[in-house]
Amino acid sequence: MARKNKTEDLKSLLDEWVDRYNIPDFIADDPISIPHLFTKKQDIEIMGFWAATLAWGQRKTIIAKSKVLIDLMDHQPYDFIVNHSDQDLKRFQGFVHRTFNDTDALYFVDFFKRWYAEHDSLEQAFSKGMSKKEETIENGINHFRKTFFDSDYAPHRTGKHIASPDRKSACKRINMFLRWMVRQDKKGVDFGIWKEIKPAQLVCPLDVHVERVSKHLGLLKRKPTDWQAALELTKVLRSFDPQDPVKYDFALFGMGVASKY
Repeated sequence: MARKNKTEDLKSLLDEWVDRYNIPDFIADDPISIPHLFTKKQDIEIMGFWAATLAWGQRKTIIAKSKVLIDLMDHQPYDFIVNHSDQDLKRFQGFVHRTFNDTDALYFVDFFKRWYAEHDSLEQAFSKGMSKKEETIENGINHFRKTFFDSDYAPHRTGKHIASPDRKSACKRINMFLRWMVRQDKKGVDFGIWKEIKPAQLVCPLDVHVERVSKHLGLLKRKPTDWQAALELTKVLRSFDPQDPVKYDFALFGMGVASKY
């Protein structure tokens, strides 16, 4: 009985922090503010994925660099992707954020152009690699990485910016992007515009805040910050909410930022 009460207390604590951070006020200072600048589905996908990819370092810098990309694409990412000329691409020269540079940026533009020439949404790049019966998004992420680099001229250096479970990565940035696109609630933060992947299949983004708080609360035992650790944490969160385990990313991240643990 004591263990049950402890579990219930922990769930109540996490639910309280979800309610505190899963609100529109959260958006402005977070990279999710970037896709929130748009209403067209493809714009949301393109800039959501790009902002998530750049999401390491200070959030203020991530947001600023993402806005530079928006400027480079004339504030219409999807229109730029499908209609740009070779001359237009020269404006990306010199773009850099940490180890992400103009070579990487140009390949992102190239991938998006090829993808949207044949597809209406980026969702299929993930969903085609998995079934709705699978417990997690794992195979979908592996499929996405193979799809993303399905080009003879894909730069080798760009590979480090696209993680996958089969490379043992925790896939923090991609899992965060997937949370944005897939989670569906009425709070106004996550978009919930993808319908082929279920929120129950998402895996919790494992950043430094989430990892630290999770270990302090006893939700995560595994030491390496890898895919197995992300699965271990998500399994515990699924016991609190089987249909929407990754909503607790708000709680764990929020506690970390607030330095509660």
